[in-house]
Amino acid sequence: MTFPEWTKPGLYGALGGAIAVSILGFTWGGWMTNNSAETMAKEMVSAEVTLAMVPICLNMSTADPERTAKLAVLQEISGFGRRNAMMETGWATRPGSDAPDRDLAEACLARLELDGS
Repeated sequence: MTFPEWTKPGLYGALGGAIAVSILGFTWGGWMTNNSAETMAKEMVSAEVTLAMVPICLNMSTADPERTAKLAVLQEISGFGRRNAMMETGWATRPGSDAPDRDLAEACLARLELDGS
């Protein structure tokens, strides 16, 4: 069976067009792979859960009898040390968890508004 003369250039054009559309779609079109979508969804869920836990962190800080002493320590420290100190207070520990959450500690510190930080 013989193919028409235009078949070979037509197939090359279709292949080149498919490659070009794929490149444009993944770079500028917003297309993504399943793995990228799952990673983005997990990050979004984690951020939303952290934001939902901030009121609990603030309530734990309000109910703590040693609140003023712990707040004084937090105000003295700056940077990453402040986050670590916040984790040591126990306020950034999610209910049902044994270890404090680093993201929750940062979010709770932001809401406590210690000396404008």
